[in-house]
Amino acid sequence: MASYNKVILMGNLTRDPQLTYTSSNTAVCKFGLAVNRRWRDRNSGENKDETCFVDCVCFGRAGETINQYMSKGRPLHIDGRLSFSQWEGQDGSKRSKLEVVVENFQFVGGGGGGDRQGGDRQSGGAPQRAGASQGGYSDNQGGGYSGPPDDDNVPF
Repeated sequence: MASYNKVILMGNLTRDPQLTYTSSNTAVCKFGLAVNRRWRDRNSGENKDETCFVDCVCFGRAGETINQYMSKGRPLHIDGRLSFSQWEGQDGSKRSKLEVVVENFQFVGGGGGGDRQGGDRQSGGAPQRAGASQGGYSDNQGGGYSGPPDDDNVPF
């Protein structure tokens, strides 16, 4: 049986990322993403809004990068896979959670937004080069985060 598990989302962080480390020193970054949908109701003709709140987790250097440069309210484009976890709560009840395991991400927008403590970024966001507005990261490309692209490398 064939299967495919791929999620692509773009939204705003609902809270500051939380970074922890496993016993083997692997970074684990958890954050929430709010994804909005707007449509027009056919019967009433009025615009409707819907917000979906998604829990996300990112591992390794990518997680450290998201923790370093992102904060509540900042936009982020992610792609990854769905992961379903089940466990038994302290009260004996069965619990479950569906979350997105981030495999790739891209910063969206300029350097504005909330300032994270521990850095001297005057813009409050990822360092920018000569007007560049986006940076990206992919675990599947074998390399580390290289920062936002130079203007000479932008294809448009």
